[in-house]
Amino acid sequence: MEKKDFYEGEYMPQMHKIGKLTGLLGAVLSFLPALVLAVVYGLLPKPAALATAFISAASAFGFLWVVEPISYFTVLGPVGTYMAFLSGNISNMRVPCAGMAQVAADVEPGTEKGSIVSVIGMATSIVINVSVLTIGVILGSSVLSAMPASVIEALNYLLPALFGALLMQFGLKRIKFAGGMLAFAILIGIAINAGLFNWLPGAANYLTTLASVFVAIGVTLATYGKKKEAGK
Repeated sequence: MEKKDFYEGEYMPQMHKIGKLTGLLGAVLSFLPALVLAVVYGLLPKPAALATAFISAASAFGFLWVVEPISYFTVLGPVGTYMAFLSGNISNMRVPCAGMAQVAADVEPGTEKGSIVSVIGMATSIVINVSVLTIGVILGSSVLSAMPASVIEALNYLLPALFGALLMQFGLKRIKFAGGMLAFAILIGIAINAGLFNWLPGAANYLTTLASVFVAIGVTLATYGKKKEAGK
């Protein structure tokens, strides 16, 4: 059996089954504490309180339900998407690890090889993350208290540094496109700070990411279409 036939005929169907099963199991287990409180202790919140909590959460994080799966899918791949959304820490751990693994293996994101390499990178990050997190939970407060204030403050720059490294790794492959999208994101950020989008609720929380993702998708599709027509 050829590699492509194995990937599409056996590997992906199995991964979809496992991914859907573990995803549903994770969703059910996430409600387990609430179910225990309701069934064992009889603590049931009022429907109005539940609706208020949902609206508050949706207004703050609802845009991520659309933006994150679309923007991360090309790097993570289908299997990596299952793993990332089940394990969490997507933007600050899973995506950088998947991206660096693809760069180290010299494979393209969005390809079959890229998808498999991203899974390996994320699986490694999950094992290390859980191990370090366990140690951090046990020793975290004592370690942080022993660190100088300047070091603790510097930890706030870890996430921007990770995404800066990712931008350089992938941006160097398409310098004009990366530079144009960076300029677009900066302009959107300036416009938001100037109050041009105050008529949109919570625009500062999501508009830069949302606009950049869909503009990048549109530009890529348009560019790909022109190249495809030119190649005919």
